[in-house]
Amino acid sequence: MSAVLELNGITKHYPGVTALDSVDVSIQAGSVHALMGENGAGKSTLGKVICGLIHPDVGVVLLEGQQVTFADPGEAVRAGIGMVHQELLFCENLSVAENLCLGDTPHKGVFVDRSEMVSRAEKALDRIGAKVDPQARLGSLPVAVQQLVQIAGAVAKGANILIFDEPTSSLSHSESERLFGLIDQLKADGVTCIYISHRMNEIFRLCDTITVLRDGRHVATKPADEFDHDSLVAAMIGRDLQVGVCGHGELGEVALAVQGLQSPGKFRDVSFEVRKGEILGFAGLVGAGRTEVLEAIFGLDKRTTGQVQVHGQQLRLGRPERSTSNRIGMVPEDRKRHGIILGMRIRENETLPLLPRLAKLGFVQRGKERDTAQRYFDRLRIRAPGLESITGGLSGGNQQKVVLAKWLAAECDVLMVDEPTRGVDVGAKSEIYDILREVTASGKAVLMVSSELPELINMADRILVFREGAIVGEVARAGATEEKLIRLMTGI
Repeated sequence: MSAVLELNGITKHYPGVTALDSVDVSIQAGSVHALMGENGAGKSTLGKVICGLIHPDVGVVLLEGQQVTFADPGEAVRAGIGMVHQELLFCENLSVAENLCLGDTPHKGVFVDRSEMVSRAEKALDRIGAKVDPQARLGSLPVAVQQLVQIAGAVAKGANILIFDEPTSSLSHSESERLFGLIDQLKADGVTCIYISHRMNEIFRLCDTITVLRDGRHVATKPADEFDHDSLVAAMIGRDLQVGVCGHGELGEVALAVQGLQSPGKFRDVSFEVRKGEILGFAGLVGAGRTEVLEAIFGLDKRTTGQVQVHGQQLRLGRPERSTSNRIGMVPEDRKRHGIILGMRIRENETLPLLPRLAKLGFVQRGKERDTAQRYFDRLRIRAPGLESITGGLSGGNQQKVVLAKWLAAECDVLMVDEPTRGVDVGAKSEIYDILREVTASGKAVLMVSSELPELINMADRILVFREGAIVGEVARAGATEEKLIRLMTGI
């Protein structure tokens, strides 16, 4: 087979981090080529360079031997490159047919030709064997079906190269198997597939060739049959960890106890305890159920069953206000959507959970509100002109500090943090680690979800490993290694 796509010296810098460092990769026509690595290795960034979403600072992309530069993803699509994103990018409130015809809507005179639109959608869906009503609202369909629609759209636009970015992160086992069958079919039809993942069983099931990235650098490219599980793990994590283990004091009594927690299709039979002064880490692949467990404890999943006790008292599930009144706080994975209100001032965001305590006769005591907000503004060293600054104008690290300040001001006894350092620079990471250490030093308990294994090994007293919605192992800090965690996460 000849190379259909070549990447030479691809480099991409962001403030404080090099996402890609002089990466060279050659993709053979008609193959399924894996891009593997840990979270943050540069896999998705490289995929976005290929499809025109990101422009490299340095490097050359060759498509069928010709140098190409895509101004935007539309140019890449016209050149035959499509991408199935981890986060679906369609419009949920439009129909399937309307989504499939975005950018190329058929008209009859000045009016939209809806019958032609539906006909085009049916042909696109039939081509990949997807039985979907083209007139159904996209947002009403399961994620797996929405993903099929995205694939149908890419194939219909003539994609000869199709990039899959963590495509099974939100799929069940049966839905994943259906996707694998579709990828096999696309390969048989001559479509080149680039498969971005860190799930080894999927890689060995699907891929002809594997490229491993580590810390933004190319480590190896080999035929899949020249790797085994051990050598692939070694290639992914083969670095000396320059991470000091954080020390904690004596642990106190149980702060939070969870027994038999489950939610249909998300997680099952989850039981654990976390003590005062302890950081309990959650490790797992994307979609393993870690975030969903935190959301259930916080009351965001009304279908959750099981028992949660805070300081020995039963917590009523499915009611976030019950969780906050029992001094449980949550720093969510997506701070911009769920952690802060971007258009609000720092002062307002910091004191949101405190409004009932700050109110007198139905009116917020502004002086008390400002004093409280200023105390945590100073304590967390939030870098902004002042409390009246709009939160949306802050850097990612300072936005995250505002979210943390909100729950510290609420004096939470149990703080749940989901990917607490995602999207922040190295300096802000260190400061967030210090904040979490201060929280546990004051006798509070922390539940910490992180996809950065060195971060978990450094910060957590114990690590629970999730796989496919269940806890499959517990690793003490003293015996925690990346290799041990990856083996539990992937089931090898």
